[in-house]
Amino acid sequence: MSNWNRSSWREKSILQQPTYPNQEELKNVLEELKNYPPLVFAGEARSLKEQLAEVANGRAFLLQGGDCAESFSEFHAQNIRDTFKVLLQMSVVMTYAGGLPVVKVGRLGGQFAKPRSSDFETIDGVTLDSYRGDIINGVDFTPEARIPDPKRMIKAYNQSAATLNLLRAFASGGLADLHQIHKWTLDFAQKGEISQKFEDMAGDIERSLKFMEACGINSKTYRTLRETDFFTSHEALLLPYEEAFTRQDSLTGEWYDTSAHMLWIGDRTRQLDGAHIEYMKGIKNPIGVKAGPSMDPDDLVRLAQALNPENEAGRLNIIVRMGADKVGDGMPKLIRAVEKEGLKVVWSCDPMHGNTIKSSNNFKTRPVDSVLTEMKQFFQVHKAEGTYAGGVHLEMTGKNVTECIGGSFVVTEEDLSSRYHTHCDPRLNADQALELAFLIADTLKDAQK
Repeated sequence: MSNWNRSSWREKSILQQPTYPNQEELKNVLEELKNYPPLVFAGEARSLKEQLAEVANGRAFLLQGGDCAESFSEFHAQNIRDTFKVLLQMSVVMTYAGGLPVVKVGRLGGQFAKPRSSDFETIDGVTLDSYRGDIINGVDFTPEARIPDPKRMIKAYNQSAATLNLLRAFASGGLADLHQIHKWTLDFAQKGEISQKFEDMAGDIERSLKFMEACGINSKTYRTLRETDFFTSHEALLLPYEEAFTRQDSLTGEWYDTSAHMLWIGDRTRQLDGAHIEYMKGIKNPIGVKAGPSMDPDDLVRLAQALNPENEAGRLNIIVRMGADKVGDGMPKLIRAVEKEGLKVVWSCDPMHGNTIKSSNNFKTRPVDSVLTEMKQFFQVHKAEGTYAGGVHLEMTGKNVTECIGGSFVVTEEDLSSRYHTHCDPRLNADQALELAFLIADTLKDAQK
């Protein structure tokens, strides 16, 4: 790594980047961002890596979730609060029923850029640049909106800073107190079987807390009962932005991307000789790499060795995104290749991206049954291979949306048009996410037997 620096990725081939028409303006924006305060700190990233090491060793579980792509137009405190609440609900379900601590990582506070299958989008004979996320261009299908604008990076930074400020307040200011567990239920949550299961569990937890308090253990004396650790993550796609926040830690001299605690590389930008891998080699944050059906086992080993040459537990998270019908064929080969080399990784399941379909009324959606099936198969394959299924990676929201079909409180194709708000990919709503959490908890509980 002696020849690595935060700009060395510029010497490599790169995919999924916008073409800015005004290069001088781009240069000025990046110079301005380099002087902005970091969004996260190196010590926080090291703390996350320590907790992910526990996941890699089978002693904890990773819950990573949040927006497909954050937007400028839907930015307000209620959305951040509600997504945080759902993640709290999910984590307490997994911890209480599954018997393991849960590491909570949000797709929040920086998840603005999105890879696209095509550089251009055509509607009614008109072709424009594809929408690449609010940090790059606008979602409106107009020539003006689709022009990449570097000043959007400054707005993304400001929104990320405000989001992180609120998340830190929620995590340490009382909302995460287990004594407030009944207040985590969202106002719009359906009063169905899943909601009732959570209410029943909350009642059990409250009774346990009263017993512990009688024994002298309460939220005043034990921080873990009143506060929680909450980390942020996003796809490190727009490398000029990431470079601007790559700072040298004053304590260790090592380089960290201070735009998030954890970064990941997408399935479309994981070329071993590409710019994204080059950049991620040098930062010391915990990192992830998406592994889809096209991932070759030998390539995965080479990627893991390049990204984690010291084979540190907690450094590398392999996020598998196969699709419900491909897990059985694709995953065992990847696991065996990694195990053969003795590589220490966190295995996480992204059951969203491989299960995207078009509905009969032309909405991009995801069947909840397929999401649940892929998650079940992820656990089954790891059990058969004797390895640890360590986490889940979800596109989800605390908003009352109808974007994924199915679930215990059924969303039909006809329902999609009523509250379809995503700017990019469909997300699980609160009820659907909680349903998945109970499935994971039951599987973790079975594994403890």
